[in-house]
Amino acid sequence: MVQTPSKPITLEEFLKLPETKPASEYIDGKIIQKPMPKGKHSAIQTEFSTTVNVILKPQRIARAFSELRCTFGGRSIVPDVSVFTWERIARDENGEVSNTFLVAPDWTIEILSPEQSQTKVTKNILHCLNHGTQMGWLIDPDEQTIFVYLPKQQPEVFDQPQQKLPVLSFANNLNLSVESVFAWLLE
Repeated sequence: MVQTPSKPITLEEFLKLPETKPASEYIDGKIIQKPMPKGKHSAIQTEFSTTVNVILKPQRIARAFSELRCTFGGRSIVPDVSVFTWERIARDENGEVSNTFLVAPDWTIEILSPEQSQTKVTKNILHCLNHGTQMGWLIDPDEQTIFVYLPKQQPEVFDQPQQKLPVLSFANNLNLSVESVFAWLLE
């Protein structure tokens, strides 16, 4: 849902507004509320974050965050899952995870909801790639397809169950296939 304020709003003004549920994003001067996640979306989001955190977090390699607001490049977006390498996790003065992330994630994952615009989600992935993200995934549960985006490359389509999904070098311990991702919907 696009909310058009009566007068243009700046990013700084947007960031002062109360958070909404589901989250709202600031894109090109507009406030756009994300759709409420449904079952398939939620299952994949939870399992993906858990898988990354079980394998990579104990070794302090990387950490996955669900629904984390990331503000950079004139936008404030909330990817379904943001993965940051350990040294890039924003921290406060106490060394704890910060409430504010002003950088693009290393890896952004979006899970398409039935009423969500694939174009809007793709634009957010491309925005991330243009600001330092190393890889983006767009997971389409209805089509059982995963689009993989890398900087300055044509997207790749993964829709065969046995296809191994590409991951970033820091995540080589993740062994994910199209089938394993969509099997989370059966559990």
